[in-house]
Amino acid sequence: MNPPTFVDLLRARRVINEHLPRTPLHNYPALDRLLDARVYVKHENYHLIGAFKIRGGINLVSQLTPEERERGVVTASTGNHGQSIAYAAKLFGVSAVIVVPEKANPVKVEAMRSHGAELVFHGRDFDDAKAHCEALSRERGLRYISSGDEPLLIAGVGTHTLEIIEERPEVEMVIVPVGGGSGAAGACLAAKALNPAIQVIGVQSSAAPAAYLTWKSHTATENKMQTVADGLATRAPFMMPQRIMWEHLDDFILVDDDELKRGVVVYLEKAKTLAELAGAAPLAAALKIRERVRGKTVALILSGGNISPEQLRECLSV
Repeated sequence: MNPPTFVDLLRARRVINEHLPRTPLHNYPALDRLLDARVYVKHENYHLIGAFKIRGGINLVSQLTPEERERGVVTASTGNHGQSIAYAAKLFGVSAVIVVPEKANPVKVEAMRSHGAELVFHGRDFDDAKAHCEALSRERGLRYISSGDEPLLIAGVGTHTLEIIEERPEVEMVIVPVGGGSGAAGACLAAKALNPAIQVIGVQSSAAPAAYLTWKSHTATENKMQTVADGLATRAPFMMPQRIMWEHLDDFILVDDDELKRGVVVYLEKAKTLAELAGAAPLAAALKIRERVRGKTVALILSGGNISPEQLRECLSV
């Protein structure tokens, strides 16, 4: 498969606009003061499923062939991608099987079930679930949907950055979390096509740095997966987003899990909004590199708000 282009993002926007309201882009003076910058938060946590992944799910499932719709789809997820496929499958009348780790976030599990997906629990983490998902696809003849290496997913999620720049063309820096990398790749395609001067910065947990190490080395690199941020929890990279990031991503920041937890709390205190740990990653990165963001107009992509009560209590106790 060929990676998506900017034209694919424009096509995706037409599809997505038929089914989703535009998410808000809010400025918070308290965050401005904290970072000494002009800060805008792209509230992807306000989507119906509480996460940006819904954009990619709708764009992909809407364009399945009749034969693929008849077969049904299968995917692996720690939660938000699975929700997006479950929601889109229900919207377009397609059966969906979602393979999740055995200890998946219960908030996300319940959401996937509520959209009518069949859930299969397998393995200790995303990569275990992914391997089982691929086997199920072969056994049951289902259309396998990768959570990263899908052009229509990348094009769909990249529309969040299209919306940012359309609303605030003065933005100088976009900071986006990286798990599989679809969101960062989409942000790169949008920003660099509209204004190559915009810096796009990815952020990942230092406890699950496979995508960061792959980006740095330009070589597929597996690594540990010990982060508490399920949205960033991958042991192996997805190479289609990586190829886009190799060409267009300006920088890649690692933050530790305590910094992610602090980001959740800062969002609660300064913006009165709920972020999951992955969603708080851009704010955690901005705090870590505040000398670089000082005086700039910065957009933080708050990718999701699906945090469990247990995770929230842990953040508040740090």
